[in-house]
Amino acid sequence: MKITYRKLFEILKEKEISKTQLKDILDLSSATLAKLSKNQPISMNTLVAICEYLKCQPSDVMEIVEAQDQETLLYKLREEKNIKLKGSIYHQTQIKLTYNSNHMEGSRLTEEQTRYIYETNTIGVEKTPANIDDIIETVNHFQCFDYILDYADEVLTEKMIKEIHKILKTNTSDSRLSWFNVGEYKSKPNMVGDLQTTSPNQVSAEIKKLLTWYNKKTDINVNDIIEFHYKFEQIHPFQDGNGRVGRLIIFKECLKHNIVPFIIDETHKFYYYRGLREFENEPGYLTDTCLSAQDNYKALLKYFGYEYN
Repeated sequence: MKITYRKLFEILKEKEISKTQLKDILDLSSATLAKLSKNQPISMNTLVAICEYLKCQPSDVMEIVEAQDQETLLYKLREEKNIKLKGSIYHQTQIKLTYNSNHMEGSRLTEEQTRYIYETNTIGVEKTPANIDDIIETVNHFQCFDYILDYADEVLTEKMIKEIHKILKTNTSDSRLSWFNVGEYKSKPNMVGDLQTTSPNQVSAEIKKLLTWYNKKTDINVNDIIEFHYKFEQIHPFQDGNGRVGRLIIFKECLKHNIVPFIIDETHKFYYYRGLREFENEPGYLTDTCLSAQDNYKALLKYFGYEYN
């Protein structure tokens, strides 16, 4: 068994309290802060002090993780995120998922530029000017991935879906448009290519219906997740950002159900969009594309020595 303080970090994030602020407020030592970050035991007095300050119970800030749970990809990604392990599977997934998902939606940043932003939190000097929105949405996508890791084992909800969109689009030029609802459903009709999507006044009802259908399922498998993705993209609930939100949901749900996730990259882009268009007539197109992308992620996991089902 092992201790994890994941819940504590979620509470701090919700209350907008940094680890450093907590340290200063409670006069914690640097060693104690390091133990929290590394999910190591802390003294009972410290635990009580944290709970009293946050007005919660010990079970609200810490969990005991069983040995078998420590072998899941979700646990490992969370652990690497918390200790900021460089060059890890978490590190590589952040870059690959962010670059490919944004690139599919028109971002002109290269994978190396994406990597540079992630690793240095700065913008490299380039001969070709970079679009500000591309940069902002790259940083936001990194935060979206952290969000889905924090909530991956929870049931998918409307609130969660809207929060992903809010994180993705905050501070973009879209967010300054009066009719663009950041973190809320679309106010104007939109289309995907020449295909119509759900009208704005029906989106909320359709998303509720989709979540009810999906969350009633037992023993969810990769085909269920792919079908959910197709239905979600058909609804196209947001004014923009639907593809990226949808692919983040795929990753979250794969982690929740201990299924190897996948990243749709440039080599799969054409087949992915064909699969979405043709899903009603031939679901195999989209399924085969996702399984091919899954094989690529399995190869990455194998490199890092992770076992998978």
